[in-house]
Amino acid sequence: MPLSRVGLLHLLVVYLVWSSTYLAFKIGLLSGFEPFWMGATRFIPAALLLLLYARWRGWSLRLDGVMGKKLAISGGLLWLGGNGLILLATQYVPSGYVALMIATAPIWAATLEGWLDRKRPPGLLILGLLVGLLGILALNVPKLSAGVPTNLLAFVLLLISPLMWAAGTIYTQRQISSLQPEVVSGYQQLFGGLGFLVLSWVMGEQWHSPTLWGWVSNLYLIVFGSLVAYTSYILAVRLLPLSLVTTYAYVNPVIALLLGWAFLQEPLGVWTWIGALLVLLGVGLVFRSRMRPSVQGTP
Repeated sequence: MPLSRVGLLHLLVVYLVWSSTYLAFKIGLLSGFEPFWMGATRFIPAALLLLLYARWRGWSLRLDGVMGKKLAISGGLLWLGGNGLILLATQYVPSGYVALMIATAPIWAATLEGWLDRKRPPGLLILGLLVGLLGILALNVPKLSAGVPTNLLAFVLLLISPLMWAAGTIYTQRQISSLQPEVVSGYQQLFGGLGFLVLSWVMGEQWHSPTLWGWVSNLYLIVFGSLVAYTSYILAVRLLPLSLVTTYAYVNPVIALLLGWAFLQEPLGVWTWIGALLVLLGVGLVFRSRMRPSVQGTP
């Protein structure tokens, strides 16, 4: 059966836009944005636009206390934990390096699912985890050997960030299924954005006006990162096999690495390429191990 051309077009949008968000993070931070202030000014407007769209479609926006709590928890894990730590780390290291570290999210997701389901992990999954961790180590050899404290801080933040994103994704899948995806995303981004706003105030960030490029990068993240690419991802999942859609985890970090090199002259050393290949190989092995049961069970 031929693949949907419309679905492939939406997948291409996911490839290009989600890859470029790491470059937009870096440009925004270099152009005067403080990390949490940038997150607040991105996610609150994006959330309001999504919720206005949901209202226009006639979908219910009413929440009870239990669902509100679940959306707040998942929004905190995904956006404050997953995205917020990325913003903090991006201040200290190249955007391509950030994207490669975040590519380990599927590895952490597979690990968490195995632990929650109390299932013995297959050998291929264990191999994928080990290869991915070797890739992380290779990526960090030149940075950690330099002994710079900010490199170590970025390394820790970028280990925790994909773990938080994976936890938030699994929590959303297992606890929140009765609402439209746009409504879920809108509330999650709203709670996350409000959390960013509070943290920005608590941390004493300066709310000064960034440069024009800072606002352009944040507007790009709002329109394309939070709205267009998210919608394309949902449509790609509906029109294409999931195993094909999830290849964005392979493609995004590679494109992000090249964008950082092309636009910000971020260096690409031998250890970067070794680490990149190992991380992507590890993610690929994890995906293959997760697809095996469904393939074997097909009549």
